[in-house]
Amino acid sequence: MKTGSLLIVIAAIGSLLGSCANRDAGEISKLYADPKKEVYSILNLVKENKIIPDSVMHALNAQHHQLKVLERRTVPGPFKKPEMKYYTDYVAQVEQLPVINPGPGEYVHVMEGQRNGYNNLTIGITETFPNGAPPMHSHEGEESHVLLEGKILYALGDTTFTLKGPYIVNIPAGVPHAFKNIGKKTANLVVIFPTNIWKYDVLDFFPFKSDPAKPVSKFTKYKNSLAKK
Repeated sequence: MKTGSLLIVIAAIGSLLGSCANRDAGEISKLYADPKKEVYSILNLVKENKIIPDSVMHALNAQHHQLKVLERRTVPGPFKKPEMKYYTDYVAQVEQLPVINPGPGEYVHVMEGQRNGYNNLTIGITETFPNGAPPMHSHEGEESHVLLEGKILYALGDTTFTLKGPYIVNIPAGVPHAFKNIGKKTANLVVIFPTNIWKYDVLDFFPFKSDPAKPVSKFTKYKNSLAKK
């Protein structure tokens, strides 16, 4: 093969590889620009356990609100407790955690304490897509939300309000609450509980309409119903 022909072949191959590289970079850029794409993989999606509420669950919730308890949800098992002998027993990689889907556009990576060597700590990291929201729910213990970036509409007790990250929110034990991502990108809320068990009670009320600009009117009805009782 002549030197000129060889140079042409090399140039063609280089051009082809360059176009593939540019296409891959473009695809990657497009992937991260997608506002409804998870930040961390949700391939470990599991189906939550759903438990019919008993008299104890109803009584605990009745101390804080008048909403009906539809069900209690937990993360399915079985699981093996770590031996806490090696450093790997002390580490939980986010993309290896079980993922639940509490509501439309809402996923949570669950680091349940009892599965990871903790006695009094459970942490979740959400993938809350724009307009994504969990159902109205409650917990037996207190909860803290941490958000570094994003815009969230909250329903907490009989109040609605909007917060822009960075922030930390204190959610008291037993208080009904929900939240909705009204930003343009996926929000990663860090939710923290002083217990080693992940569980929450789903309540018979949803405070947000499909139109994020009109969430208050339906919630006002809930507030009025509390005032009458």
